[in-house]
Order: sequence, then structure tokens, then C-alpha cells
Amino acid sequence: MTRRIAHLDMDAFYASVELLRYPQLMGLPVVIGGSRRRPDDTMLKAAGQRPLCDIPISAFPLLKDYTGRGVITTSTYAARKFGVGSAMGLMKAAKQCPQAILLPVDFDEYRKYSRMFKSEIIEIAPIMEDRGIDEVFFDLTNVPGAQDDGGRMLAEAIQASILKVTGLTCSIGVAPNKLIAKMASEFNKPNGISIVYETDVERMIWPLPCRKINGIGPKADEKLMSFGIRTIGELAMREHSWLLQHFGKSYGTWLFNAARGKDDRPVQTHSEPVSMSRETTFERDMHAVRDKEELGAIFTRLCEQVAADLQRKGYVGKTIGIKLRYDDFKIATRDHTVDSYTNDEIVIRRLAGQCLKRVPLERRLRLIGVRVGSLEKAANVESALSVLLNGATQPPTRVISALSDKGGNLPLFEEL
Repeated sequence: MTRRIAHLDMDAFYASVELLRYPQLMGLPVVIGGSRRRPDDTMLKAAGQRPLCDIPISAFPLLKDYTGRGVITTSTYAARKFGVGSAMGLMKAAKQCPQAILLPVDFDEYRKYSRMFKSEIIEIAPIMEDRGIDEVFFDLTNVPGAQDDGGRMLAEAIQASILKVTGLTCSIGVAPNKLIAKMASEFNKPNGISIVYETDVERMIWPLPCRKINGIGPKADEKLMSFGIRTIGELAMREHSWLLQHFGKSYGTWLFNAARGKDDRPVQTHSEPVSMSRETTFERDMHAVRDKEELGAIFTRLCEQVAADLQRKGYVGKTIGIKLRYDDFKIATRDHTVDSYTNDEIVIRRLAGQCLKRVPLERRLRLIGVRVGSLEKAANVESALSVLLNGATQPPTRVISALSDKGGNLPLFEEL
């Protein structure tokens, strides 16, 4: 059978979910970002006893009135026409589209809709690889009907099913492999389907800029352009030996194959996370001494959130690290690996604090983050430790924490 792999990308996912809540904003420039939704959401207050869909447009906050360091999570297509998009600072975006409506993010709602659309895919194509909250790969190769029309009818059925259940649209690319399928899903956005065969690579893929290949970043693209290579087709014309000489054995070989549309990666139904992290960008620059109490509280909360993520997903880790971004945008990272696994917030807080001792804290800070790596399934560690502790039956992750740290009061931020 001819391999048929699909990539599905939800259209402006966060913004589209918000438009289900606020249909009166349909067609208007809307930006999502800045802060997370709180229980005392100002829009709920504005609604009073009225349904959210009846809130007048004039009651919504405008982007031009925003002040702070927040960034855009996503935006509607109407806002993107003004050059406003993901990861752009809200203050910068306000200059380009001051009339845009600004809404906070609501990850609980987005995760709910994410689970809904993925459930619909699995009903038709059970071999699915989760790539995040709003995108997936799935294998259509052995699904009845996929070989007849390249997978178009199945893609249409999945689109229709997702729209019926969620009210949301998506774009799908179907191709011989994951590399091309991901590119193809961008061809006809929004609400489009693109079918690519192996024989279409030269016609459909080669004219595209090299950056369209997932895995060619800004630096690699800049280097390619320095050699006069701007399109995928121009990259495909370079010999393997030339690519090895200029980009190294591993990356050079990957570039050689990617430019020719070759990718044999399977659709993985499950993969283990390498690390879990939490970080926050401050609304204003913070100083380790003058803002010690606020920074200490934020730092502790990040450690608690990472610990909660680990516990909820059933993981423990033994490499704890921190990330700082200073007011000059330079980044510092430090980590520390211990002998025992943990998902305890006290231990994570203490070890992350030890990492802070190894970075300069004289400059003001824009961002701080906490990361736990070297992850292992808690159940696997529990089994091994139960043997070590002569048949202990209680979940020993806290025992691991106690073995590696005796607890105690948390020091203030600048004392770490």
C-alpha cells in the first residue's frame, strides 16, 4: 500500500474557541493573550445575568489600552491581516492594530475542545500522534478508502465530524510522510484539504522557501541564503557531499533527504516527555532585592505548578533547572541533577533555589522559569523503590523526596 500520512491543524484554535463563547466578535480582529482567565473574569462581570453572547462589543477591552509585557498567544484571521500574530508583544501589536479586541487565555476551555476534536479523529483513524493542543498526525495508510483518492474523502469526513461536534474548523494535509503532510496542511488554510503524492514534490514543494520545512530555523535559513539557496528546489540541487561539508554529517544528511521529500518517521501513538516546565514573563522588570517578596512568591508558585503537572501526569524527575531572562534579553540557565527522583514541590523549590545561587542576580529580570528533566514514570520508580524498602506498598515519591531532602522553611528569593 502507498503510505498516506495526514497532518491536521486547527484553524486559529484559541481564537476560534473564544468566538464560540463570543459569537458577536465574529469577523472582528481579536487577539488572545496577556494573562490567564480568572474566576472573576471582567467579561463575566460585564455580562451580569445576560448570556455571554449578548455582551455588547463596546464592553470588550481593546488592544490599544493594554499596558504590560504580555505576548500574543494567537489571533483571529481578521487581526492577522494587520500583521498581528503569535509571540508578538501586545504593546507592539497595539501599534499595528489598536482596534483589536483583547481577550485573556482560557487553557481549561482549550484543552476541553482539544480532547473533543482528537476523539473524533480516533474514531476514523486510530493511529494518531498528538503534537500539541491544536495539531496531530494520523496514519491513513490502512484505513479503508484512503488508497482510492489519496485520503481526501476521509479527510473531509474528519473535518465534517469535528465541525459538527465542536463547531470548529481545521485544515488537513495528506501526503506520503509527516514532513510533507505538515507543509501541506498550510496550503489551503483555513478549512482546507491538500493532497500531495510523491510525484507532486517537484511541482508543489520545490518552489517553497526553505523555511517551510519544519526543522530549518532562522539560522540555518540564513546560512542557506548566504549560499544563494532560497527555495527547497535549490536545496535539492545541492550534492550530498556539499551539504555534509557545510552543515555536518547529521544535519547535512537530513537536509539532503528533506529537500527531496523523504521522511520515514512513523506516526507514534505515544511518546514520553523529556521534561516539564513552567515560566512566566513579568508585566514589569523585577529586581531580586527590591522585589524579593513578589519574586519569591512567583518562584514558589512555578515550582508548585511544575510539581502538580508531574504528579497529575504520573512522572518524577531528578534534574531541576531554572531559566532567567534579564532586562537586556540575555538568558541564563542552570540545572542540578540529584540521585533520587522526585515530584515534590518542596524539593523542587529547594533545588531550583540552589541553581539560582549560581547565576548573577544584579540585573533586573523579565522572565523566570523552572524545569524538571530526566523524567521517569512514577510507577516504574515506585516498583523499584518498593523492592528497596522491603515491600513498601504506599506510593513512595514522597519517600524519595524525604530521602533526598529534609524539607524546612523556604528562604526568600535574594537569599537563595
